[in-house]
Formats: sequence, C-alpha cells, structure tokens
Amino acid sequence: PEDAQPKTRAAEEQIRVKADLVDNLVNHAGEANIYNARIAQQLGQWHFNLKELQQTIARFREQLRNFEMETEAQIMYRHVPDTSAVGAGGSRPSAADLSFDPLEMDRFSYMQQLSRSMVESFDDLTSIQNALEGLSGDTDVLLLQQSRVNNDLQEALMKTRLTPFSSVIARLRRVVRQTCQETAKEAELQVNGAEGEMDRTQLNRIVPALEHILRNAIDHGVEKPADRKKANKPEAGMIAINFSREGSEVVLRISDDGAGINVDAIRKKAIERGIIETDSKVGDDEVLDFILQSGFSTAETVTQISGRGVGMDVVNTEIKQLNGSLYIATEKGKGSTFTIRLPLTVLINQALMVQVDEAIYAISLSNIEHVVRLTSEDVNKLISGKASDYVYAGHQYEHLHIGYVLHGTAPAKAPEKGKFPILLARSGDHRVALQVDQLIGRQEIVIKSVGQQLSSINSISGATILPNGDVALILDLGTLIRTSHALQKTDDASRVRDVAAAVQAEKPPVVLIVDDSITVRRVTQRLMARHNYEPLTAKDGMDALTVMLENIPDIILLDVEMPRMDGYELATAVRSDPRLKHIPIIMITSRTGDKHRDRALNIGVNMYMGKPYQEHELLENIQSLLHDQ
Repeated sequence: PEDAQPKTRAAEEQIRVKADLVDNLVNHAGEANIYNARIAQQLGQWHFNLKELQQTIARFREQLRNFEMETEAQIMYRHVPDTSAVGAGGSRPSAADLSFDPLEMDRFSYMQQLSRSMVESFDDLTSIQNALEGLSGDTDVLLLQQSRVNNDLQEALMKTRLTPFSSVIARLRRVVRQTCQETAKEAELQVNGAEGEMDRTQLNRIVPALEHILRNAIDHGVEKPADRKKANKPEAGMIAINFSREGSEVVLRISDDGAGINVDAIRKKAIERGIIETDSKVGDDEVLDFILQSGFSTAETVTQISGRGVGMDVVNTEIKQLNGSLYIATEKGKGSTFTIRLPLTVLINQALMVQVDEAIYAISLSNIEHVVRLTSEDVNKLISGKASDYVYAGHQYEHLHIGYVLHGTAPAKAPEKGKFPILLARSGDHRVALQVDQLIGRQEIVIKSVGQQLSSINSISGATILPNGDVALILDLGTLIRTSHALQKTDDASRVRDVAAAVQAEKPPVVLIVDDSITVRRVTQRLMARHNYEPLTAKDGMDALTVMLENIPDIILLDVEMPRMDGYELATAVRSDPRLKHIPIIMITSRTGDKHRDRALNIGVNMYMGKPYQEHELLENIQSLLHDQ
C-alpha cells in the first residue's frame, strides 16, 4: 500500500504544453515519415541496382569462363631449333629455356596473364557484391524499425491532440436553451457518442458551425408547442447529435424532429434571385444546396438568430477548410438531418495517389466509395455515349474523365489493351465514375498549405510532398464533381469537346507566349505542349515581333509589364500590321483593374485574364477563339 501511493501520484501527474508546440511536433513527425518513405524508395532503387549488378556479374562470370577456356587452349609452346630464333613477344629465349623440351614447360602470352588477373578481379567484385547485399539487408531491418518507431511517435502525438466531444456539450446545451427562450419554443438536446474523441483544433473550429445549425434547427425546424400538439408530436422538440468514427473520418449527424426544410420556399427564392429558371427541373437535393450560398435566406423577418443571409455559407466554408463535407437531408413534417464528415486530423490523412496526364494528384480516401477496373471496350462505350452511365451495386454513376475537369481535355478513345481504373465517388446527389490514367496506390500524406494563389482554385484543397520529393496537389473531389456537373449541363461543354477533338485531328495550332518571366513561360509552354499545341516563346514585345517575322502564330498569350516593349505596345503593333491583325490575343496579367482592362479591350485584345489563371479556363478561351476564326 505504501508503494502504491507514489505510483498513483506519478500516474496522475500532468504537464501543460502549448498547443502550437504539439502542432509543430505532429508536423515534424509527419515530415519524418516523408523522409522515411523517401529513404525507403531510394533503398528500393538500391535493391533494383543490386539485382542488376548480380545479373551482370553472372553474365560476366560466364563470359570470363569462356575466355579462360579459350586462352588455356592456346598455350604457346614452341621448339626453338637454334639460338638465333626469336622468342615469344619478340625476345630471344634464354639458355635455361633451351634445356627444357617444349612439352615440359608452358609459355603464357600477355593475354593469358590478363585473363588470370581478370579472374582475381572478378572474385573481388563478387565479394563486394555480397558485402553490399548484407549491408542492404541490415539497412532494411533498421528502416523497418525506424518506421515503427515513427508511427508510434506519430500516434502518440496525435493522441495528445485529441479531446473528448463531451467537453463542448455544456456550451451546446446553453445555445439550445437561449434560442428556445428567444423563440418561445421548447427543445431538448440529446448527444450520442459524446465519449468519442476528435482533433482539438477541429473541435474548436467546428463548434461555431454546430451552434449555428442548432439555432437554425430551433428557429426554422422545430414548431411552436401548439403546432406540434396539433401534429401529434410532443410539445418539446428533440434535437440529436450523433458523434461517431467511420474509418479515418469523424461523422457528426445533427437531426431534429421538426417540420423539415421548406424546399418549395427555397426554390421560389432561387427563382426570384435568378439562380434557376422557372421551368428548370432541379432536384430537391440540389435546391437544398442553395442555402449554403452567401446571402441566401428564406426568412421573412430579420432577427438576431436568422434572416441575415449569413450563416450556412460560413458553416459550409469552415467545413471545406477542414477538408470535410456537409450533406443535408430533409423530410417534410418529420425533420432534417445535417451530416458533417471531417478527416481524423487536419495535418495527416490517408489518400489515394492517381496520375492524370503527366501530373500526380492525391484524393482523400474518405471521398471514394469504390475503385473498379474496366476493360477498354466498356470504357469506350462510356466515352462514345453508347452506355449512358456505369451501374454498380444498383447505383448509376455518370462517367467523367478527371482530366476534362482539370485540364479541359479528355481522351477520345481508350487504348485497346489493358484495364483502366475508375473511381466511384459521390457528392450530394451526384454519383460520378471518375476515370484516371493510372493508380499509384494508397499513401499517408502530410497536408501542406498551397498559399494564396493556388488556394483560390476551387478544386484544390492543399498539397503534399511525395517520397521522391515532388509536390502533388490534393483534389477536393466534392467541388470537382460539382464543377463537372455544371460543365456538362451547358452546351459549351460539348462544344469544347468537339473543338478539342478537331484540334487534335488537325495540325496543332501555334501559340505564342510572350512574358518576361521565364517561370511563367516554361509553365505555360508545358501546358500548351501537353494539350497538343505548338508553343513559341518570347521574353518581351521586341522579341515577339522578331519571332513573328518567321512564324505567324494562331493565337498570342500576352503579358502587360515587360522590358523594351510592353504588352499594350505589342498589341497595338499587331493590330496595325495587316499580316498579323487577324491573330486573336489573350492578355494575361496581374493588373486586373478596370483601367487596364478597358485600355486592352480598346486596343483590340480579345480576352483579358488575371493571374493566376485556371488552366481549364485558359484552354477553353483558346479553343473558343480558335473556333471563332
């Protein structure tokens, strides 16, 4: 008993650590995993080269054996009749040599001596190979042990970031009580799975979103006590929060037993604001997504609780920033359910690595329902339109090549041999069969910020570093699916596909890229070459005029601020030259003000785009201008 007391006290000891320090430690642990993976990849290359060395040594052994047998068969011996005879190698034989019969002594040429030396060198080479193989095996064991220690360290650090969901329940109950007092309604909050844990940073950021959903559930969903009594419901409404873990995701389901969301009112409001047409056939699930837009509200009066059009759009934005998803379901008279899915941590995630064209992308595993492989015949049916959708487990998935959404181009036909990976994904009511060029495999990724420029692109949620040191972008599959759905709903999408097919069939159009930044020129040049355009580059206006003396491009991509001759001067020169004035010009610049845009359009520039540009948007503009010529 006396010994148990110090042990108990030691077990209860705690220390306080700054949250930033823990975040940095988790980040460093993730970095260590990346370096571990890079070393493992290099060790794999080391093994490959060792196998190549082993095969080369085996081949060398056989060649050396044959060479040695051939030299042994050609041992030089000769009978010297007199002292005037010249010996082997141009030397005269010595008196000692003359005392032996030719058959009693072998004579070795320089080639035979080399063959003996090569055999000795070969034995040394074999010893070095065996030593390298032993060292490689020991390194494998050490790397495996280090990987286990890194994983244990990472898991332990992740546990320090976890906090029980029950720590915020009191705050949520207070929000429910206050909202009920302000709206003269009655509601009870029931929490299931409160003992579950989630990332502390995520919990702190998601609580305001939960508070707003709870206020909405009481204000818009739960009816007045008298109305609930008429509908044979208890006078006090019931709001339930179910917390659970599904794989590498945290799932929060907030449901109420109120009147449900008025879909007809949302549809009416959307028609009034011009978001949809009066006779458009938009599904109820798509109509519900309108409440996630900024400034959208169906409340007739503005109160402190709701009606300002600010709330659900902020909730949706916050969830997206946490790489999560929000799904809304409602049933008239029975209630609504908001399902929030969040990754287990905001720093480390499980992802599927895919290749599209020459680029590698990461897609969170939580966004993928299934992965299937189809034959070229089945893929060509989907591409050609002979099969409208891919059917799996009773659900229909609309076929889409992921390169079409990312780059604006898609293959017109699949190769004849092999099977092709298809990712089955879902966003809201849309189910999509995403075709990629190649599956690389599952990988634990450390999520990195991409900065202000790339973060403005909707389909990108972050970036990660691959084991070989390259950077791979992380795709936001939900936004990608919605973007593809919007593109395929317009006539422009089919026109872009037709134009892309026609461009590929004919001689590739020539694109002149004029920019003083060598980085921009190279990036744009690779983009054009990847999509079957012939790129030409110039570092300023003077250089561009020199290039156009020999080659007249089909379209010009033009920067504004350049030395010697800027973009405005070059555009003026092009429009004044009868030989060049027909060439369409797209001006791409960081100067996005109306003053700069108006001046460019007055000169005769066809399109004006800001930097950074989205690749698919630039490709669509190029194709439309080439099509209009």
